[in-house]
This record gives sequence, C-alpha cells and structure tokens, in this order.
Amino acid sequence: MLPTAVLFLRVLDENTTQRDATELKQKGIEYLAELAPLVSALAESQSSALQGVTAEPAALTAAVARVQGVDESLGEDLDTSSRWAGLKEKIGRLPGVTGSSAQVYEAHVEVGDLALELYSAVREASRLNQDQQSDVWFLQETVAVNMPEAVTHVSRMADLANMVAAAKERERAELAVLFGAEIIAVEETVAELTENLQDAAEDTESSTLASNTVNNLDQFRQGVENANRGAHLGSIPDVSVLVTAQSSLTNALKALSTVLLKEMSTLLDERIDDLNYRRAEAWAMLSVSILLLIGAAFWTRVRAVRSGSDSGRSSRDVSVLNDAPNATTAPGAYGGRPYDPAPGYGENPNYGSGAGRERSGALR
Repeated sequence: MLPTAVLFLRVLDENTTQRDATELKQKGIEYLAELAPLVSALAESQSSALQGVTAEPAALTAAVARVQGVDESLGEDLDTSSRWAGLKEKIGRLPGVTGSSAQVYEAHVEVGDLALELYSAVREASRLNQDQQSDVWFLQETVAVNMPEAVTHVSRMADLANMVAAAKERERAELAVLFGAEIIAVEETVAELTENLQDAAEDTESSTLASNTVNNLDQFRQGVENANRGAHLGSIPDVSVLVTAQSSLTNALKALSTVLLKEMSTLLDERIDDLNYRRAEAWAMLSVSILLLIGAAFWTRVRAVRSGSDSGRSSRDVSVLNDAPNATTAPGAYGGRPYDPAPGYGENPNYGSGAGRERSGALR
C-alpha cells in the first residue's frame, strides 16, 4: 500500500504542476488577445495626432477599457497591474501633448514602446516563452513579439513618411534616417514573423493551423510589399500608397492575430484535456490497487481461518484415538494403543511385587 500511495502522489503532484502551468499560459493568451487591439489603436492615435486631431480616438478608448477589464481579473496572477497602470496614465496624457510634429511623435513612440514591454511582461509572467511544445512556442513568439512590433513599425514608417514629405530641407535629413530605420525594422520583423509561422506549421499536431494562416499571411506580406513600394527610401515617399498599405497591414494583422490566438488556445485546451485524462487514470489505478489489496487481505484472512479450523480438527482426532477406552486396537500396537510407547526392560507391570510371575533364576 505504501509504495502505491507514494507513486500515486508523485504522479498527482506532477499532473497538478503541469495543469497550473497550462492554466497560467491560458491566462496569458487571454490577456494578449486584449492587447492586440490596443497596439492598433495606439497606431491610429499617433497618426491622428500628427494630423492635428487632439481628441482621443474612440478605438483607443474602447481598447483601454478592454485591457483594464482583463487586467482587473488577471493582473494579479500575471503581475502586470503596476505596469499597466503606468501605461494607462501615459495614454491618458497623449491628447494633451502639444508642440511640433517631432514632439508629438516622440510622445507616441514612448507609449508604443511601453505597450511592447507590456507584451513581453505578459508572455514572461505566463511562461509562454518557456513552453516546450514547439508549435506553441513559435506561435507565442509570433503573437507576442513579431506582430505587435510589425504593427508599431509599419505605423511609424507611414507617419514618418508624412513627416518627411512635409518637413523642411534642414529637418528632412534627420527624419529620413528615422524613416529608413523603420523600413529596415519592418523588413526584419516580417521575415521573423514568416519564419516563425512556417516553423510552427511544420511542427504541429493542429490540422487547421496551416490552412487558417496561409491567406492572412499572404495578405500581410502583400501589404508589406506595397508599403515598401511607397517608401521610396532616399527620395520623397508616396504617402497615399503608404497609408493604403498601412490600412491593409493592420486589417491583415488583426485577422492573423485572431487566428493564431485561437490556435494557441486550442492547443492548450487539448493539453488540459490530456492532463485531466491522466489525472482520472491515476485515480482509477489507485482505486483498483486499493480494491486488489483489500481483496488480497480478505482472501488471506479467510484462508488463515480455514487453516486454523483444519488444524484444530486434526488435534482432536489424535487425542480421541489415543485416550478412548474402547479404541480399536491397531495391529502390532503395544497394549492396543497405537501411540503408546513400549515400556523398557523391567518396567512391565506384570513383573515383580506380586503383580505377576517372578523373573527366572537365570535372569536373576
């Protein structure tokens, strides 16, 4: 019983640890799902502010409310409450930012960087970045790193294109350097995103991952190609082309983010189901072991009782046969009693003391 209990407790403890880790990752996915609209809304807010619109976009207000809701329920588990509170405060100050286009742009860049850091904090706290299942790891890298960076860099590239086109000759060179850096960042991010998605599709048990991501990935890459055509690095960029490309990229990334988060959630749900099955299996094996032990103990007890009864019966039979006055004389037995020993020489009661004949003179 003791070894069985020890093995069961070890299996149960490992199962519980894996379940807790998987549930924490599911919470991380839930939080990331609400962060995706926030990054897109911040990109929209940046473009609106550079065009002179001071009011906060409705999309940003809604996105902040959604993140606030998920942080209230999951922030303690993921240790994001303080970080989100700081980011929320920065977002609330954006409508009041005044000054040149460069100052407005820098204020939004700071907020955008904080949003990307919140992404990193969520995936690290939920341990999504430590998942040992390869397809889940590549998907979380795509969703929590590549996609928000792609949205951010594409937004900055388009806004810098506008700033370069409207800048004076003296300011244009500095802005052109920033613009070129964002173009390179977009290309690198898209390459990493594509590679991670391909690796995930090649090493997954999901039957829908590849088919669900192909169309959205193609639309995203087409938007990047259009953005590169409108960039015209080294000359005046085509702002209209960049704005159209930015819109298509944002829509493609929203769709792709939804698909990938759903795929990750499905993979983790299947893992939880498997762990639940193993837990039930462990309980069943423990129950069977206990029943077998009880059955073995009961059967051993019954056999012991039967053995004792048979032993007592044999003892009584020997005693009766030995002591009964009318016992049947066994052939060749002394005195008619089969278990009585023959007396030694001179001990026969028929000799001496008048009990029988005297010994012969020769013997005397």
